[in-house]
Formats: sequence, structure tokens, C-alpha cells
Amino acid sequence: MKNLKIASIPGDGIGNEVVPAAIKVLETIANIHGGMKFDFTHFPYGCEYYLENGAMMAEDGLERLKDFDGIFLGAVGNAKLVPDHVSLWGLLIKIRREFEQVINIRPAKVLKGVKSPLVNPKDFDLIVVRENSEGEYSSVGGRIYQGEDELAIQNNIFSRKATERAMRYAFELALKRKKHVTSATKSNGIVYSMPFWDEVFKDVSKDYPTVDTDSQHIDALSAFFITHPDKFDVIVASNLFGDILTDLGAAIMGSIGVAPAANINVNGKYPSMFEPVHGSAPDIIGKGIANPLGQIWTAKMMLDHFGEEELGNLLLAAIESVTSAGILTPDLGGIHTTEEVTVEIIRKLANY
Repeated sequence: MKNLKIASIPGDGIGNEVVPAAIKVLETIANIHGGMKFDFTHFPYGCEYYLENGAMMAEDGLERLKDFDGIFLGAVGNAKLVPDHVSLWGLLIKIRREFEQVINIRPAKVLKGVKSPLVNPKDFDLIVVRENSEGEYSSVGGRIYQGEDELAIQNNIFSRKATERAMRYAFELALKRKKHVTSATKSNGIVYSMPFWDEVFKDVSKDYPTVDTDSQHIDALSAFFITHPDKFDVIVASNLFGDILTDLGAAIMGSIGVAPAANINVNGKYPSMFEPVHGSAPDIIGKGIANPLGQIWTAKMMLDHFGEEELGNLLLAAIESVTSAGILTPDLGGIHTTEEVTVEIIRKLANY
């Protein structure tokens, strides 16, 4: 039996509502379909932890987390308690960087029964591969002078190693899908990093002759996400461009509450981390109406990562069975609670 040790970090806000819901779903899959067992260990890291301890996680937090098979994260952030740059860099980004989670992947597709804001979404099914370690989010730069002479400098770092790594991941993923990769660029306006990005993309594509490619400037690509999302398969993007595109992908699905994500360590030295795209949603904390689908779909991605793709597909089928039956939380136009949606998904899984 496969025994998977998972670090659970519900984090802030609705993370404390949707993570327990998704854990119940994962435990149901393990109990019903056998062959695996989840061993969850809870860590109370987040903004409340910061207020008590002066840090978003324990001083030896990374040491505690490094030997787990995976990290299941809920949400990070509560700007009323802790500035966002402190909370994110003290927990989420700290884990991503220190555990070399160099790839971020986020799918977006039409879910049965979920109304897209697009008039005709045409059953789009795409996935964004985001370079997750450098690019526009590189912590290189500084501020000097005061008053009207004050100056801020932010350096974007693009290495061939990291750029090529993200692109190869995208091409390998495309081989399992519709064999098409789109590169998100802006080489007509960003004169050094983006032409470099284009060159690496062209070089890597030569090793994948069966995969079709195209390159789109990020502004046009964002528009095409609205007008023709069905035209895309795998999109590979820099850290910032990928971040923006995936929030847009969540929006055209109908709610950011349904969008999943995975931060992948590709060298096996550290665990990968799985988190929904949504934030802590302070406006609905404690109301019992948080959408659990993003966290549960994230659980599906975790199953896929551990080689349990059949169970992952079964879970996604259960999600769509529930949404197609109209069992939806208010963000999707429904009237159901977090618990009701979760219980129904568990019931569907039990009947497969």
C-alpha cells in the first residue's frame, strides 16, 4: 500500500474551511478505492501565527516540512493583520523558493454545470505552465534617494536553465494532451528578456517535432483568452505573465474559487506544494459558503503528481457530476454550503 505523508497548512481565512473539506474527500478516495493511505500532519502557519510569533512559520519550519511527500496549502494572507508582502514572502514564496518548486501549473476548463461569463466558451480546456523561480518576481533591486528623487529598481532575471526547464515541462505535458504549446512573450516591447525567451523557445521546440507551436504577445494572448480560449492547449509563460493568465483563466471558468494549482519540485529533493488559486476571502470567513472545488481540484492535481491519475480523473468526474447537478456555492450562483458540496462529492465517489 502506498502511504503518503502530507503536510497540511490551511493558512488563513477560508483555507481553514476548504482544506478540511478536501482532506475528507482524499480520505474517502483512499478508503473506497484502496491501494493508498494519506497521513496528514497539520501545521498552523499563517497570519495568526505571525501575530503570536513574529513570523509566518516556525524558525525550523522548512526543516519540519522537507521530508513530507507533499504540502497541501489552503490560503495565505490577511492584509488587515499582516502586510501582503510579509505574509506571502514569509510562507508561500519562502516554501516555493527554498524547496525549489520551479514550475507552477494551473489548468482551466469548462466545468459542466458552471456558467462561464463568456457567451460561448466552446468547452475550452487549457493549462498554463508558469516558470516559478525567477523572472519578474526575482528579488533583485532596491530603492535609493528620498522625495522627488526617490528611485526604485526591480531587476528581472531570466536564466537559460530555468527558462528551458519550464519550456521542456510544457512540451512534455503537451505530448500527453493535444500536442500544442503557446509561448507567452512580449518581445516587441521588452527588449532583452523577451527576445531571449523567444530564442530559447525556438531552440527547445526543435526537440519536439510532433508538437505544434505558436508565440503570442501577452496583451493579445490575454484578449484571446476571452475571445478564443478553446484555441489553446498548453501555454508556457514567465512568472508574472503566467500569474496574470491563470487568474484570467479562473475568471473565465466562472469563479476563482474553482481554480487549482501545483508548485512542482522536479528534482525530487523536496516536496511539491498544492494550493488553490483563490485567496483567503476575508469577506466570507465563517459563513460556511466558501467554494471547496478549487481545493478539491487541487487534490486531484496532487493525486496526478503521485502517479494516481486514474483516481485523479475519477475525482474530477465526481466534481463535474456535482456541478452539473446544480450543487453550487453562491460564488457560482448556487445556494449550497461548503459542507453540502463536499458531502455530495463524497457521495458520488462512493457510488463509482
